Amino acid sequence: MSSAAAAPSRPAGGLSLTENTENYILVDIGANLTSKKYSRDLDSVVQRANNAGVQKIMVTGTSVQGSRDALRLTRLYPSVLYCTVGVHPHDAKSWTEETEGELRELAANPECVAIGECGLDFNRNFSPPDVQLDVFQKQVALACELQKPLFVHEREAHSELVSILESFGKRLPPTVIHCFTGSAEHAAKYLQMGFYIGLTGYVWKDKSEDGVRRMLEDQTIPLDRLLLETDSPFMFPNVRAAKVAQHVKDRLSERALQFLHRYCTFQRNEPCSLAASAEMIAAYMGHSVYDVAMKTTYNAVKLFGLSG
Repeated sequence: MSSAAAAPSRPAGGLSLTENTENYILVDIGANLTSKKYSRDLDSVVQRANNAGVQKIMVTGTSVQGSRDALRLTRLYPSVLYCTVGVHPHDAKSWTEETEGELRELAANPECVAIGECGLDFNRNFSPPDVQLDVFQKQVALACELQKPLFVHEREAHSELVSILESFGKRLPPTVIHCFTGSAEHAAKYLQMGFYIGLTGYVWKDKSEDGVRRMLEDQTIPLDRLLLETDSPFMFPNVRAAKVAQHVKDRLSERALQFLHRYCTFQRNEPCSLAASAEMIAAYMGHSVYDVAMKTTYNAVKLFGLSG
């Protein structure tokens, strides 16, 4: 990755609930820390996240090589970084006869806590839809075989994705719909299937009649099915935007805003922004941010088996 990552000053990985009350105990279930955007200062990025209360981060694997890189990072920050192993729908066209075996070998490592990021993306179709369907089905089968949670990406392919997942029936392991940006109807179906919903700072941008923001306000997504993520370096939470209601802005703490505005941009979001997203989500839900932080962290630790 970089010389900066070669000798990290590792932050503590424990989940002590006796931290400074200004700090939340958070888990970022999805950050693309293998991105070249972090190649020069990864150690600082991880330390900033820890300082902001993000004590555990799952590094997303989106290809075989990306999954290898993600696994390597977990060895630099034991008990802080974990990883997923999988092939993103954009990269489905890269699948070969060797891919499944390579993923199985990577997934056997204890630092790998989920299969993915896998799924369907018919919005951009960087890989042909029929190839996406085949590759997704193979990865779901792998997750069922290994009984590792599924980390799922879906864009404009809800019915096709549901059809594949339902075909596995009771064999299906716990499943997370990563970076959810869909409708209330889609969320209701996922929840009915027992899935978890991963939310990012995208909530600042959404003003649709039945989108994420409305779901939070209407309590459509229960806290025991909610997970938080940054999807860094993407999904920067622009809390200054006019779209963000004033009562929500009033709930944002100075500490969270300092991390957000000092270190994060639209070009490079960081895991340290998760506190601001948690505060924003809590404000829309009408919950205490400490309650949201505690329950989503519990969900992540329980679901993915994150060690203390």
